[in-house]
Amino acid sequence: MRIFDAHFHIINFDFPIIENQGYTPPSYVVEDYQKETALFNVEGGALVSGSFQEFDQNYLLNSLTQLGPAFCGVTQLPYTVTDDEILHLHKNGVRALRFNSQRGGSEDLSRLDSLARRVFELAGWHSELYIDAKYLPEIASTLEALPAISIDHLGLSEEGLPHLLKLVEKGIRVKATGFGRVELNVKNALQAIYSINPDALMFGTDLPSTRAKRPFEWADVEMIQELFDEQAADKILYQNARKWYNK
Repeated sequence: MRIFDAHFHIINFDFPIIENQGYTPPSYVVEDYQKETALFNVEGGALVSGSFQEFDQNYLLNSLTQLGPAFCGVTQLPYTVTDDEILHLHKNGVRALRFNSQRGGSEDLSRLDSLARRVFELAGWHSELYIDAKYLPEIASTLEALPAISIDHLGLSEEGLPHLLKLVEKGIRVKATGFGRVELNVKNALQAIYSINPDALMFGTDLPSTRAKRPFEWADVEMIQELFDEQAADKILYQNARKWYNK
């Protein structure tokens, strides 16, 4: 099966790494990622900035250069970012903005509406939220009105799944990532989301799976292949994310 890895991280201590909630991640450079995925049919992907990288863009641009044009970036930006900075990042392969409500290190959700609209109108970027879906009702009306939004890690919790599904009905996309960090029935969540919108699910390895109870394993891909027919599995593992990131 071909894969577009819609969510993974690079941790390069040649660039600033910020301790987050008492946690400092281990090194995981581009060569580590390439070695770990060498036997997978990864045809592209989205490199996601983590809480521990805050607003540093240099690591991201450096990593994208190494990864090549099949890959794109998901970054965190302050509200004060200039249009020129956004366009520079776009020219160098960045395609989305991340709000990290779960861990911090990003702009506050109070800026979500205006900043998400700004990057979409300026560069065509969607915005991604790392948030426990149980908190989605507090911002649901905002999310529904925004042009392009995705939610990380299946929304994290069983309690939040009903709220996530309501947003999937409205066109919100969902990262099928981090199965080792969620508190929900992954199989049921995948099937429920797909049944509502076959275009919504986007698989990612979540490598190197920092702070997860268990890291990514190939069985996560096999589970998708077992749950869905070949056409549906290809949408989840490859097509949906490739189209979402315009790659």
